[in-house]
Amino acid sequence: MVNEIKDLLLSGLKRKVYPGAVLIAARDSDVVFFYNVGNRSIVPTPLPMEKDTPFDLASLTKPLAATLAIMKLAEDGLLDIDAPISSIIQPFPWKDKAGITPRLLLNHSSGLADWKPLYLNLMKLPLEERKPAARRIIMEGPLASEPQSVSLYSDLGFMLLEWIIERASGRDLSSFLSASLYRPLGLQSLHLDAVDREPAYPHDAYAATEDCPWRKQVIQGHVHDENAYALGGHSGHAGLFGTASDVLTLAAMVVNAYHGDGTAPIIKKTARGFLSRQGLVPGSTWALGWDTPSPEGSSSGNFFSSSSIGHTGFTGTSVWIDLDRRVAVVFLTNRVHPTRSNQTIKGFRPELHNLIMRELGYA
Repeated sequence: MVNEIKDLLLSGLKRKVYPGAVLIAARDSDVVFFYNVGNRSIVPTPLPMEKDTPFDLASLTKPLAATLAIMKLAEDGLLDIDAPISSIIQPFPWKDKAGITPRLLLNHSSGLADWKPLYLNLMKLPLEERKPAARRIIMEGPLASEPQSVSLYSDLGFMLLEWIIERASGRDLSSFLSASLYRPLGLQSLHLDAVDREPAYPHDAYAATEDCPWRKQVIQGHVHDENAYALGGHSGHAGLFGTASDVLTLAAMVVNAYHGDGTAPIIKKTARGFLSRQGLVPGSTWALGWDTPSPEGSSSGNFFSSSSIGHTGFTGTSVWIDLDRRVAVVFLTNRVHPTRSNQTIKGFRPELHNLIMRELGYA
């Protein structure tokens, strides 16, 4: 069992799927696989991947930061996810978006566009003016579709969710998460980036990302996502960093909440409401902040059950959780190092997940 999975990870190196990777998988509370292979950087200096290497988690920020914050606010009665955002953000002059709700934003069915190169103009502004400017640009722009008519994965929607979290909690996203979830769970490595400060760890301790043609350097220790970088290091869509072990701890908390384990800081009713397909748009696989396995072509492979949730990140990160079976697989790579043109991880992820589920007896 051990050799087959390790051999597949090593074959990923030979096939140049990634320069390095960390895999950790657990069933119930038992870690069954934990491997590190390859290098956390290859340029400018080759450095080995370690089990405790912190990664730029990219879009895992959406479920592991923004969504968890919204879950906690909803549970504590500080936010109604079905209230129109026009009742949360005041003043609200944007009539075409007045009926959008946090639920629609979490479900990628708000009608907002997927992405815009906001950073090109934001970088001309002082840092403290950039988030207000980005929010204004998003709100003043046209909708891509009518709300609740199309499922369109949207970074812009999660940028607005950060704004909603600030309004509902009275705190910034980083301090709210730290106080309400990360510190109580004993998570040491999870942190949101701040580009105006030195990283939490030495630069070369991090898994490197792209040799960025825009910033003209290998990015290591600060966020890869251009819009998140321009916004100060993070927003609701990207900017979370952490180790595989800490991501697994969050995944285990989600499983415990789903099953009503009293040790979880989120109760069963809230968890089940967020972690199931919403059915707001026909054919959509989205829950709230999390995806679920699609009938074909899912990055989870073929053997995760229908009661599974997962997400991927652009830098080469992913987490898949089979809620009923209490199986969690965290697979972190630096596949964009040194260039984002490498897309081979799309075929590798399901291959790896299929092997893990076979070894656990679910295939």
